[in-house]
Amino acid sequence: MTDKPSRNEEEYFARRDAELLRQQRASAQQAAAQAERRSHYMKCPKCGYDLITGEWHGIQIDQCTHCHGLWFDAGEAESLIAHPQPNIIARVFRAVLRGVSGAKASDA
Repeated sequence: MTDKPSRNEEEYFARRDAELLRQQRASAQQAAAQAERRSHYMKCPKCGYDLITGEWHGIQIDQCTHCHGLWFDAGEAESLIAHPQPNIIARVFRAVLRGVSGAKASDA
């Protein structure tokens, strides 16, 4: 008997090893992408500090704790503009400014 593997065996193990490496690479890339996504979750796009979330008449507003920038998720700005109350945008910004600065702004 010969101890030398046949050509078919070599090809089988080479393909199996290549597939295992491909799976390991894909798993590592997926883990890296998830870690990258978690590192940016609820962070300000402008300065990178944490965002806090508040709800105002059913509209969710994300605000930076550092630069006080306001951020809306998809469709939230449109729902704010389409709100049935007049001057809703001015009321939202006054409420946000009141929360940021602690000042007493009129809510008219």
